[in-house]
This record gives sequence, structure tokens and C-alpha cells, in this order.
Amino acid sequence: QVQLVESGGGLVQPGGSLRLSCAASGRTFSRYAAGWFRQAPGKEREFVAGINWSGGSTYYTDSVKGRFTISRDNAKNTVYLQMNSLKPGDTDVYSCAAGVVGGPESRASMYPYWGQGTQVTVSS
Repeated sequence: QVQLVESGGGLVQPGGSLRLSCAASGRTFSRYAAGWFRQAPGKEREFVAGINWSGGSTYYTDSVKGRFTISRDNAKNTVYLQMNSLKPGDTDVYSCAAGVVGGPESRASMYPYWGQGTQVTVSS
């Protein structure tokens, strides 16, 4: 069993940066791929970025390529999402997910473990 807790969300101006963290409990976390997803009220959950168990392979949705970076520190059981050049369209609740063997994985249905989410608001 893996429990995930996100942090680092908040209000930022367009063009600004935020770093989200996802802290995991459970010794098996380092065996799994992990991902970040986002969702606005009334909309479907959208894949943002994924990373394999070692951090050696990453995958991004086109709209964040070149602006967002996913990384992980397995010694700290933590996955990060560095978000630069933020736009108002990036405003959403961001959630991390884990539990996929292999990866990175963009399909939300493949992840058994989810955090509660953290709000990111990009506005002037």
C-alpha cells in the first residue's frame, strides 16, 4: 500500500514558477512509475507528466513540454513537478499518482494510488 501527499500548490502570476512535491509512504514506492495529473471542475482528468521507477525515463503532454519537469528522489520517496512559465490555462487541481510497474504511464486508470490533490492558480 502506498499513500501520497502533495504540496507546493498556490497562487502565482503568469510567467511564474511553482514546484509541486508528492511525498509517498511505503517501502515499495521506488519500484513504481509515478505521474502527475490535473483536473478542473466539470472536466476530465488530464495527464501532465510521468516518470518511470528509476527516473531515467519521462513523458509529458504536449502542452507542458519545455515548461514542466518531472523528477524523483527515491531516497526521499518523493516525486516533483517543476512548473515554469506558467499560464492561466495551467490553473487546475494537480494530483500525483503511483503504482504502475514499468512506465512512464499516461493512462489514469492504470494507477491504483492517488494523492488528494493541490490547487494551482495562475492569475494576475
